Amino acid sequence: MTGSSPFRKHRFRKSGDPVETRVEKGPETGPGTAGGLDAHSDTAPAVPPATVAGDGPRKTGTRRMQAVKNGVRKGGEGSRAVALYIAERVIENAPRVPVRDLATLRAQFPGLDPDQLADKLIAGAAHATSAVGAGVGAAAMLPVPPAMPAELAAEITGVAAIELKLIAELHEVYGLRPPGNLKDRTIAYLTSWTQERGVNLVKPTTMDVALGGQMKRELRQQITKRMVRNLPNLIPFMVGAAVGAVMNRRDTRKVAHKVRADLRARAVPWESLDRLPPLERPSGPLPEAIRAAVEDSDPRERD
Repeated sequence: MTGSSPFRKHRFRKSGDPVETRVEKGPETGPGTAGGLDAHSDTAPAVPPATVAGDGPRKTGTRRMQAVKNGVRKGGEGSRAVALYIAERVIENAPRVPVRDLATLRAQFPGLDPDQLADKLIAGAAHATSAVGAGVGAAAMLPVPPAMPAELAAEITGVAAIELKLIAELHEVYGLRPPGNLKDRTIAYLTSWTQERGVNLVKPTTMDVALGGQMKRELRQQITKRMVRNLPNLIPFMVGAAVGAVMNRRDTRKVAHKVRADLRARAVPWESLDRLPPLERPSGPLPEAIRAAVEDSDPRERD
């Protein structure tokens, strides 16, 4: 019949031949099975190594742990690299920060005693660093995530310049100007900023010793702490702006009050001061954004 299976010819069995037994295959229910039962075969798929008892989970956990360790190590190396980069920018900008000497400050704020003048300077610096934090928090709303590390670095360098100016002028107010030239005083103010205390005039720090030793390590540690504290400034929806403003104002006041307390305990009365020469001009111009922030810390225009 057309379309039917061809007739299978059967061989006639001769006498004495063994009986041939045929097993008809049933419907296959899976690879390597007959009638739904498992059938061992050389073509059966091998068991994946990860499912071998006592071997796969242990190796998987080890690989995950190693991946976590590598991630932590790379993250730590990245943080140190960023902190080192910011530290180099702070050191580079420090000699460029304009500092007013005592004569200039007394002329701009006549009739104030040292503590009142210090209060004015601290309030102006806190206002300026607060504005810097608010600006970085507002920038976090922009859809440019790759720019966030740059914004954070710009904030820290700007705040550092403002606080270095404040520390230098507090030394002028309390009659404790560090000896030496511009570079020597710059290193002294950087040391004061990292250690959060006044300059020790008995043990001046030289440029080579400071930049190659403990001061540079402390500067990197101080910047790393600032980086961690300033991370909430990058929260979007203007929340970071408010957080950045509050935290920067608080941190600036905290550093200022520590340095001021140390200087006040060793202050030299204005009447006992020898006539000091005017301070040198900065070694070069600050970057535009940092210069604007530093100028904003001067309270003259708001009074």
